Amino acid sequence: MSHHAGFKLLIVDDHAHNLFTLRTLIERHLDCAVLEASSGQQALDLTHEHADIDLIILDVQMPEMDGFETASMLKLRKRTRDIPIIFLTAAFKSEAFQQRGFAVGAVDYLLKPIDDDLLINKIGTYFRLIEKERGLNRQLEQQVAERTRELAEARQYLENILTYMGEALLVLAPDGTIKFTNPAARHMLGYEETALRGMAIGDVFEEEADEQAGAFMGTWLEALIRTGALSKIEARFIASDGRRVPILFSRTAVRNTRGEISDIICIAKNMSGYVRVDPDAPAPAPGQARQPS
Repeated sequence: MSHHAGFKLLIVDDHAHNLFTLRTLIERHLDCAVLEASSGQQALDLTHEHADIDLIILDVQMPEMDGFETASMLKLRKRTRDIPIIFLTAAFKSEAFQQRGFAVGAVDYLLKPIDDDLLINKIGTYFRLIEKERGLNRQLEQQVAERTRELAEARQYLENILTYMGEALLVLAPDGTIKFTNPAARHMLGYEETALRGMAIGDVFEEEADEQAGAFMGTWLEALIRTGALSKIEARFIASDGRRVPILFSRTAVRNTRGEISDIICIAKNMSGYVRVDPDAPAPAPGQARQPS
């Protein structure tokens, strides 16, 4: 006996004797579950009750709803449209009728009286094809799941870096609108994330010797467009309470596939408490501390 355990086959014929013969033949050669329907309507009902039917053997000559009509109904339903159908017929032997069967979704067409070996070989072939397709689908699902897991791990890794890095990180749109900030930036500025998102960088930033914060989008942006990055500069953040927080600031442009700037990455180090040494200033007298500038 061929090993096709787990497969489910529906046989449809309005003659009880034909159903018994088919069932006996199939169960003798194939290890699969067999369902029986004696009408087209009963076949539709069984496919509704059993969502795991793999193959249908469908007699063409049936009263009320023939095989063609039954197949058409099965192909209209989402859950049954992909089930392979093998037509059986004793009367409709012309090519025109066979083409009609293929037109309504049949994958094969066998004539009565049935050649037992041919029928069993056909069923076994379709079971093997279904099994191969399912194996490929499982393999694809495993690959997708593995890739999804890798992406999730990579995303978590990057989120951890952004969350725990000591420097403030701000991602801006090309017009200077804040798109993203990390916790260090929000802590330094004293804002919640939702409050910062959408603000202009000029609202929280000013460069030394620039009284107008709008200079952020001035000359430096032209240089950024030319070079892609600017060296670190000394500047100040304007915190939510108005405090000026001294920072060491760098800016980098990110370009899309068209070469256009899509984002501006800004990284700032809090310089509060650091002493800036003027190389031209006289050295302090012994015991005298240098004053911060």
